[in-house]
Amino acid sequence: MISINNITKEFGGEPLFEDVSFNINPKDRAGLAGANGAGKSTLLKIIYNEISSDTGKIVIPSNYTLGYLPQEKYITSDLIVFEEAMKAFSFLDEYRNEIDEIHKKLTEEALEKQYSALVERLEYLESVIAIYSPDQLRGNAEKYLIGLGFRRNDLFRPMTEFSQGWQMRVEIAKLLLVKPDLLLLDEPTNHLDIESIQWVEDFLKSYPGSVLIVSHDKSLLDNITNRTLEISNGKIYDYKVPYSEYVDLRADREEHLKATYDNQQKEINEIEKFVDRFRYKASKAKQVQSRVKLLEKMDRIELDNVDKSSIHFLFPPAPHSGKVTLEGKDISKQYGDNIILDKINFEILKGEKIALLGRNGEGKSTLARIIAGNLDYTGELKYGHQVELGYYAQDQADRLNPELTVFETIDNVAVGEIRKRITALLGAFLFQGDDIDKKVKVLSGGEKSRLSLALLLLKPSNLLLLDEPTNHLDMRSKDILKEALLKYDGTLVIVSHDRDFLQGLTTRMYEFRNKGIKEYRGDLNSFLEKKRIRNLKELEKKAVEKKQDKKSGSDNKQRWEAKKEIEKKIRKLNNEIEAVEADIEKTESRLEDIVEKMSDTENYQEELKSGILYKEHDELESKLSGLYELWEEKQHKVEELKNQIP
Repeated sequence: MISINNITKEFGGEPLFEDVSFNINPKDRAGLAGANGAGKSTLLKIIYNEISSDTGKIVIPSNYTLGYLPQEKYITSDLIVFEEAMKAFSFLDEYRNEIDEIHKKLTEEALEKQYSALVERLEYLESVIAIYSPDQLRGNAEKYLIGLGFRRNDLFRPMTEFSQGWQMRVEIAKLLLVKPDLLLLDEPTNHLDIESIQWVEDFLKSYPGSVLIVSHDKSLLDNITNRTLEISNGKIYDYKVPYSEYVDLRADREEHLKATYDNQQKEINEIEKFVDRFRYKASKAKQVQSRVKLLEKMDRIELDNVDKSSIHFLFPPAPHSGKVTLEGKDISKQYGDNIILDKINFEILKGEKIALLGRNGEGKSTLARIIAGNLDYTGELKYGHQVELGYYAQDQADRLNPELTVFETIDNVAVGEIRKRITALLGAFLFQGDDIDKKVKVLSGGEKSRLSLALLLLKPSNLLLLDEPTNHLDMRSKDILKEALLKYDGTLVIVSHDRDFLQGLTTRMYEFRNKGIKEYRGDLNSFLEKKRIRNLKELEKKAVEKKQDKKSGSDNKQRWEAKKEIEKKIRKLNNEIEAVEADIEKTESRLEDIVEKMSDTENYQEELKSGILYKEHDELESKLSGLYELWEEKQHKVEELKNQIP
């Protein structure tokens, strides 16, 4: 158990939070909630000891491990993805070196007083190393990276070829691989698509340690947490429920607190009136003094100054348009040799609300940019009669002119009657008073997103194309946006990874996968139920089944001959795999003998001093590592051949 005791942190002389205390128990799944700027990320950093608190202390048991994932991290690595992930286990080499040092110290009589502590540390280090076997480490690294969205061939590409978002996925994998006793996660799903979010969710559900998480993903919090810690006005409130239940309980608490506050204020007013009225009457002096003392002793209730502001707006009525809003025929897009979309076809009708789903990099935003007219392509794209497009790009906030003020950004675009209501429009998006004179370059990510959404209201449209519109929005603002989209009477095409936001909003989906798209009808939950992929083997099995279905009409004789040839190659590889496995077993057995001798300092003192055992131990480990790589290589070849069976 970790104990956080009376933590206070100030910035600029103002307390961010004060005398915060709570415990994190074994296997806790706690969400850390609070308004933007309440101090959630700061508290995680203090627990991880990345920054210090002004007062208080954090008590962590000895040998208790913590892992921390920040919202953003500047990553510089020239390694391939798999090697970077394996760096998570670099501490094992440090442990081995420490074990060697302890063995040396244990032979020195001068350290007799430290003997017990050294032996205890040695037992701990050896127990940790025993948990991690080389084949398990490599197997888990591959499994976790693929679960986070990487394809197998991606694992051998340099980190430099991937975006910052994909590099952050490697950081997530590294953190999960070492399984610390406490995971501190700050917006872990920021860079993940729906399938990867589900994988992380499943992983955290069965995680053996504790989890403290900050997230704007309501579905994730509801599905994995059993506790919500809220930071509000520098105080901590502990709710033993997931996020959605916490929201209801918080509302009940605020309502009860307000009623109690009102009653106390009424009582205070009555006492003060009595004191003021009879202060100078000798006959009432005793009663007056009694009431003054009562006021002094009274534990006055303070209301939490909860920020309940959120954007509030409706989209303008959609102008009239034809029955078919958008139609794509054989739409393709490639960058050099890299094909993103390969002859996809779709039709979108008037009034439909459609989600574009799929893993990052599969072409969702590419199609959005094609529809918006921002990207060239091959194929045919037809807009329906009188279609007026409103487009929110994934990087829309970055497209704003940083030198303009908030007011100028809207004023430069607004035409007609809307110009008279610019101040009111900005107020609906939480820009009030001096806020409208702020330059765009000083706005936060959330403020830029709100300003970009406000721009959509300046011109009525009957086709809204939104690419990740909820990025940087708080939960209340996301709910308001969703409500506005539900009431919107035009056609909606949306790209989003926010499951709670999408659920109930759309009724048809296009899933992007392998350069193509597939249509699904129904809500998001039914889609996810169909597409839930629990492990890599199931994914490969489905790929094989699809290929078999596609080839069902081909010539039986050719299929039979091709199948026999592939099966012959598989048999040969399986024989080679058996030989490698035998060599692995033999090497592991020898390595166990060496480890046993290294532990027997009494009978093998001379060999330990000479370093012979250490040298042979390292040689055997190196050989074993090579054998495991060879085994994996041949296994991969077998899987590739199986996928080729017609």
